[in-house]
Amino acid sequence: MDESEHLISMANQIAANFRFHDDCVERIADHIRRFWAPSMRQMLLERVDSQAPKLDAAVVEAVRELRD
Repeated sequence: MDESEHLISMANQIAANFRFHDDCVERIADHIRRFWAPSMRQMLLERVDSQAPKLDAAVVEAVRELRD
C-alpha cells in the first residue's frame, strides 16, 4: 500500500467513526484539520481532485469544506 492509499484508508476510517453523527462531515473536516500534517492534507486534497474512487463521500465533502 502506498502512502496515498494509506491516507485514503485512514480518512475512510475517520468517516466510519463519525458516520452516525448528524454533523459527520464537519467532524471529519475538524479531525483532519487538527490532527493531520499539512503534507497529509495536501495529499488528500490531490486525491479528491483526481476523483479517487475509494474515498468515502463524506470525506470528499469534508475535504471540500477544508478548502473554504
